[in-house]
Amino acid sequence: MVTTIPPHKRTIDDEIDRYGGDAAQIERIKKTIGLHERYVVDGQTTAGDLCEAATHELFADTGVARDSIDGIIMVTQTPDYFQPATACVLHGRLGLKESCAAFDVNLGCSGYVYALWLASMMIESGGCDKVLVLAGDTISRCVNPRDRTVAPLFGDAGSATLLEASDRAEPSYYDLKSNGRGFEHIMVPAGGFRQPKSEETRRETTDEGGNVRAPENLYMNGAEVFNFSLKVEPAALREIAAFAAVSVDEVDAFILHQANRYIIGNIARRLKVPLEKMPAGTVEKYGNQSCASIPGTLCDAIGKRATVERLRLVFSGFGVGLSWASCLLVTDKLASCRVATHGAGEERD
Repeated sequence: MVTTIPPHKRTIDDEIDRYGGDAAQIERIKKTIGLHERYVVDGQTTAGDLCEAATHELFADTGVARDSIDGIIMVTQTPDYFQPATACVLHGRLGLKESCAAFDVNLGCSGYVYALWLASMMIESGGCDKVLVLAGDTISRCVNPRDRTVAPLFGDAGSATLLEASDRAEPSYYDLKSNGRGFEHIMVPAGGFRQPKSEETRRETTDEGGNVRAPENLYMNGAEVFNFSLKVEPAALREIAAFAAVSVDEVDAFILHQANRYIIGNIARRLKVPLEKMPAGTVEKYGNQSCASIPGTLCDAIGKRATVERLRLVFSGFGVGLSWASCLLVTDKLASCRVATHGAGEERD
């Protein structure tokens, strides 16, 4: 597994003007929410570019032959094109064989777990031996830079995970859920065929909090998303552990979508899980990486340990959709688990 970040760093300290020059408020945000640094793409780099770079790094780390890949799943909400699927574009750019299945999954925060579930079924059916799961988003290109509810939050990233059939593999457990009645709480209202782009959808307005956005920008109802997260996540983590017939204490690490540090801290307290087993610092270093958040956190917080230890892990994502998904699996010693910088050819600790 490799997660790739862009080289361009932004910090919330550099954007103090968005908060009325209030340095004290900036410090409170950094302390409670965990917002500090994030890495964002330029105007040309896409999620496909980041995931392609991560895949090249993964192939170099593992020595896996390209013609051995039987499937490629791309999870993204920021595709390179409306048509064709980004997975098909990457299939060609990576030089994979014609018998390799390629398709996209349009999901955000829960999408990585959904894609692992799909890849696992493809392997367990006997149809595939090796499946690539690529998860990446460039949400920074969707936000209005003057919308302080979302602009300081989202970082960009792409990831590549290789799942392979193994006689030694232990059972994996998945729990996937949705509540589409809450879809309006996180969305980009305009740009699809329901509301195509126009002069009207590009027109910016200012809300009562001073946030500026247009219908073509990402909108998030922070209060609703916060309440949703704390309502569903503690129960979801207990349920996946019970489904796998293990106790919460028997899990080596809980790798959650990095919405923000405050949410993860609340979930950890409700489950009575020490923060050492539920990393919450990735969002502070890289921002909310959307569908790449879980692999990004695994690479950042557990990576070196995962290459030398057998681990029982819980992954859980929650957010846009509204959708949430959890899985429990046991990893053998991973051949690769690290963060790399796109275009730099270097590893980041």
